[in-house]
Amino acid sequence: MRLTSKERTALLAMAEFARRYGDGPAALSEVAAAQGLPLAYLERVTALLRRAGLVASMRGAHGGYYLTREPARIRVSEVLTAVEGDLLPIGCLVKGGPRCNREAICATRSVWEHVAAVLSQTLDTMTLADVIQKR
Repeated sequence: MRLTSKERTALLAMAEFARRYGDGPAALSEVAAAQGLPLAYLERVTALLRRAGLVASMRGAHGGYYLTREPARIRVSEVLTAVEGDLLPIGCLVKGGPRCNREAICATRSVWEHVAAVLSQTLDTMTLADVIQKR
């Protein structure tokens, strides 16, 4: 599995928000500087995280973004799917996606189903609290 730049940026940003949890909103410029991220790209990714309800924003002199739940209640899988959708975007495994015309004879489908299940289970059990503790 290869993470997209959106997924990497989202997870780095969310880890930074998790480190600052309880300290009030964080300016995206501070998050970008702390994680070495391009601010313009971080703004676009943060908009997706906001749309998914993982972060909220506050305007004003002391405004910025903050987590909508405590870090221990936000799963890594939520962060990644908020910005890219399916964790393992293989056409035949995507819910509601097109049916594969090779499904009846596919020798590898069971491999991808197993990988998808293990990946999902792993990322569903890891939270932002786990991410910042392993640093």
